[in-house]
Amino acid sequence: MIKGLNKIEVITLFVEDLTAARAFYENVFGLEVVYSDEASAVVRLENLMINILRVERAGTLVEPQPVAGPNSGARLLPTIAVEDANAVYEELKQHGVTILNGPIDRPWGRRTVAFADPAGNVWEIAQLLPQAS
Repeated sequence: MIKGLNKIEVITLFVEDLTAARAFYENVFGLEVVYSDEASAVVRLENLMINILRVERAGTLVEPQPVAGPNSGARLLPTIAVEDANAVYEELKQHGVTILNGPIDRPWGRRTVAFADPAGNVWEIAQLLPQAS
């Protein structure tokens, strides 16, 4: 085990359309852009940052691996804890967000909704369900 690998600081998402992805994270998530240039925009969540990076600039970060295309399937699933999955689901729909599935009660005790950003990156919200008696 390598000590110190227990705190995510930044998640980098590779996107084809920086303008659309930036607008998504600003308007749907309500996040503030803390840095931007012609290739990227960084938004801050409470406990980490998301670097939205143009796909043509991503190669050097993951070489020798190729950068996967937006229709190659899910590449990451960050989960955001919420109090009321149904209410957040309704808000996502109001913003025109692409809902992939849910709300679904999962066997591991969460009610989840999966959705995609404009670049095809998949996110999930999860509400802790009360214990069944």
